[in-house]
Amino acid sequence: MSRGDWRRLDESDVRVRPGKGSRPRSKRRPEHADAERAMVVGVDRGRWTCALDGDPDRLVTAMRAREMGRTSVVIGDQVELVGDTSGTPDTLSRLVRRADRTSVLRRTADDTDPFERVVVANAEQLVIVTALADPPPRSGFIDRCLVAAYAGGLAPVLCLTKSDLAGPEELIATYAELDLPVLVTRSDEEPTELAERLDNRVSALVGHSGVGKSTLVNKLVPDANRLTGVVSAVGKGRHTSTSAVALPLPEGGWVVDTPGIRSFGLAHITPNDIVAAFPGLAETAEECPPGCGHRGAPEDPDCVLENAVTEGLATEGRLLSLRRLLASRAGTVEEY
Repeated sequence: MSRGDWRRLDESDVRVRPGKGSRPRSKRRPEHADAERAMVVGVDRGRWTCALDGDPDRLVTAMRAREMGRTSVVIGDQVELVGDTSGTPDTLSRLVRRADRTSVLRRTADDTDPFERVVVANAEQLVIVTALADPPPRSGFIDRCLVAAYAGGLAPVLCLTKSDLAGPEELIATYAELDLPVLVTRSDEEPTELAERLDNRVSALVGHSGVGKSTLVNKLVPDANRLTGVVSAVGKGRHTSTSAVALPLPEGGWVVDTPGIRSFGLAHITPNDIVAAFPGLAETAEECPPGCGHRGAPEDPDCVLENAVTEGLATEGRLLSLRRLLASRAGTVEEY
């Protein structure tokens, strides 16, 4: 090119390579109109096992899509998947959305731990499994599980095992004022009544190690051991007593087998969260002074919950039961 040709060039003749960041990033995210709905039934090392349309025969392995960010995804979550949803070995779909949760079972490691752990999402019931003997029942642990259920929107059910070793009458009387369904089982009989309550629902089972929870699961889901392996085979590990897993019930519905829990921290739950689960008492509690723990004197001398009993909105026994739960929340986990 001659010197004269250079003089005839202007900026329209020059190609400029755009630098990084010269093109604004779009905030639009893919709509994923073809996404398929599924329920999370297993989690292992960054991989989720999902049942398409809640069908236990249509299991798909998924990974979290980038647009999900750090969104929490746990057992029971309703999610949407795109990509390869065939479920064939060595295939992965992408988890692109999580639906709003209808209930959440949370706990903390202890009452001083600020980090709450979501154990199960969208369960309708929390079945608190407690042995009547060997090991002996711990009412403090039951109380804390009740608190977590009420605060998380789950309907609690108390399941007493090993009734062939001890009678259930005393423990049943303890919770008579809470309108709490109580089911009693024996190791030498099928848990028929419990199975009927779980049918066509999503239920979580929680309990100390040794109370017979695994025995119940094996009776409720005869193929539980094999199904656990299938659900948990998505990662490099396998299901152990440290992870929850959802198992399909023969008559429909799911039971979430949670690991044996040594303690149930409630650092994330306030007194008002508990009172809200008690109609009549909850309305009266709105008249209490700010910051009231609703435990009565001497802890909360200005609490007015006694007015609910005077006005016939609650019984004295129900108020005492509520305050026992509040005291359990205020106690230390080691006591239970």
